[in-house]
Amino acid sequence: MTLTTPALLFPAISLLLLAYTNRFIVITQLIRHLHSQNQENLTDAVIGQIANLRTRVTLIRRMQAMGVTGFLLCALSMFLVFIELIAFAQYVFGLSLLFLVVSLLFSLYEIMISTRAIEIELGEVEKKWENHRRTHV
Repeated sequence: MTLTTPALLFPAISLLLLAYTNRFIVITQLIRHLHSQNQENLTDAVIGQIANLRTRVTLIRRMQAMGVTGFLLCALSMFLVFIELIAFAQYVFGLSLLFLVVSLLFSLYEIMISTRAIEIELGEVEKKWENHRRTHV
């Protein structure tokens, strides 16, 4: 293993963390919007959306923690290669890859939850559209 092996992950990890941060920002904006629009009128749909968003925020926090830990271990692996502790560097690099995989699995789960929430919203829109069509035909 050379110094360039773990260094190859740096751009990918940086982009991954940026994507996670962007998802977090979008969700926090949505939570703030739901809060300001529905302070007086909390319907079951809004409560369900808030619960869904809380789960997604937790998952994103875990994704970020695993990604940052993987990033730190990758940097440590580079340092260990630099001071010529190659065998130890390989184990640390493998551990960094494991943390990145766990981070990606959390990401996949968060995407599945967000997709389910969108499908619920689309179902409500379709019901309203059907009711509208029936009453105006």
